[in-house]
Amino acid sequence: MTNLVSLLFGMFASHEFPQPIQKAINYGYVKAFDINMSEFESSDSYKSLNKLFTRKFVKMREINASEDTIVSPCDARITEFGNLNNFELLQIKGKSYSLSELLASGEKAKRYKDGQFVNFYLSPRDYHRFHAPMDMKVLSSTHIPGKLYPVNMPALKYIDSLFAKNERVLLECEDSRGNGFYLVFIGALNVGKIVISFDDRIKTNAKEKETTTYEYENLFLKRGDEIGMFEMGSSIVAIFEKDYANLSISKMQKVNFTDTIGIRVR
Repeated sequence: MTNLVSLLFGMFASHEFPQPIQKAINYGYVKAFDINMSEFESSDSYKSLNKLFTRKFVKMREINASEDTIVSPCDARITEFGNLNNFELLQIKGKSYSLSELLASGEKAKRYKDGQFVNFYLSPRDYHRFHAPMDMKVLSSTHIPGKLYPVNMPALKYIDSLFAKNERVLLECEDSRGNGFYLVFIGALNVGKIVISFDDRIKTNAKEKETTTYEYENLFLKRGDEIGMFEMGSSIVAIFEKDYANLSISKMQKVNFTDTIGIRVR
């Protein structure tokens, strides 16, 4: 049912209504969620609600930090972070789940035993595009179909292994020194699509029911390069190897894309 609701909402959000109606829809959305539009075009300029969701900056934010700095990939709230307990990571305090479940692979998880993780929650008011947190090489992407449960705080408290049940796209990556990490983009209720900018073969919230993996050669992104976007709010889970970084964040902290979240130490 949640997948159907998301599909229908996506159809509504993508529809271009007559200009006076669309302006009212956009204005109402911005007002309801108290969205700061100072870095974007005015809400009147977007021809659909989806285009407002996926708005781009008028001027791209600059990153002024050392090479070892890890920046937030998105505008979000940190709902949890810390060290994996063996292969277990937190969804929220008191609720853990296995990395093998999230990655749908015990073999892939082995590299990250006792590693580190950060959960980013993007609310409906946030900028919905996401970016490279450091200079990186993308090794593969994996699309795993699944449910589209909400990923807000009440859902995180009551639905076990939520991130591992929802539809998601995994990016397997390495930094400039060959250290491995994952970026996991989690679908959610009312997320019509997870769009990966460099690969239009990935079709989320669609009819595909099989897990698909695509491998890449020489796919490099610079820190700050756009990776893709959510068509509505959702969550990102970053997974790092053991003792990879000194994280400089706190639980429930609001972060913006380009903010420092940690420093690499290896």
